Amino acid sequence: MTVQSPIPTVTAADIDAAAQVLAGVAVRTPLLSPPVLSEVLGARVFVKPEVLQRTGSFKFRGAYNKLSSIPEDARGNGVVAFSSGNHAQGVAHAAQLLGMHATIVMPSDAPAAKRERTKAYGAEVVLYDRDKEDREAIAREIAGKRGATVVPPYDDLLVIAGQGTAGREIAEDLQALGVSPDLVVAPASGGGLLAGVSVAIKTRFPQAQMIVAEPAGFDDHARSLRAGHREAHDARGRTICDALMAAMPGEITFAVNSRLLSGAVAASDEEVGRAVGFAFRELKLVVEPGGAVGLAALLAGRLDIAGKTIVILLSGGNVDADLYAKLIA
Repeated sequence: MTVQSPIPTVTAADIDAAAQVLAGVAVRTPLLSPPVLSEVLGARVFVKPEVLQRTGSFKFRGAYNKLSSIPEDARGNGVVAFSSGNHAQGVAHAAQLLGMHATIVMPSDAPAAKRERTKAYGAEVVLYDRDKEDREAIAREIAGKRGATVVPPYDDLLVIAGQGTAGREIAEDLQALGVSPDLVVAPASGGGLLAGVSVAIKTRFPQAQMIVAEPAGFDDHARSLRAGHREAHDARGRTICDALMAAMPGEITFAVNSRLLSGAVAASDEEVGRAVGFAFRELKLVVEPGGAVGLAALLAGRLDIAGKTIVILLSGGNVDADLYAKLIA
């Protein structure tokens, strides 16, 4: 009889340790409460704008925490990551700060701005066809030849703990205000941000409900929550939320999220586009489609939030200029 090993998990102590590593390096992004948003939604609404983070998204947090853990004698071989853009930039910049070489495996149809920014941080970019090739296999082959360290985008304890520092900051700022959240809404692709933030929030506010936001059709977390085990979505084609196209939740991330999530919401590309425009016009923030999906779901009335205290994570702001011009028009 084969005994399966328990799936490792992330603790509040791991997130506290990550916060120490990131102190003075990552930006402590503010917790904002725009009156216009609260008026429109009929609730007390806070937003966490990770668009203001280094590299324009929360991904820098997990990447830097992971790379900092690599022993000095192993750093010369560099790191390899696979990403459609935000994790790519996070790893590239973290490697740049730590004096390491980074190779990033990116889909050939990733937004040009994300590819160019990744190169600008000094990374080597290897393109692949997301419909025909396996990005993880390509990354592991490169790492094997070079003796490099693979940096997963979400299913890694140190990456998740780093992302969780965003939730830790939210909790600290709410406690300083004497405010307790009813709902916290965060987007998910593989679920690393969601898992880390859920641990951080639920540690300090056990009664808070954690809600995952996904693009319509790319609802693998919603499906998995209903099934009680990981399930892939059945979406065909693309979504403008290019950062949220993972086929299935991660193993480690879902083990956390299945315990801590209270529900899931989705928004169509059209609704996400309107939310991007709303953020530009009313919040004065540049938010990429994947980063705006939680805001889109709330603006579309997907949740009963009247009179409640809500926190929305705006996870990133790296959007192609041409697409952004169309969306805000």
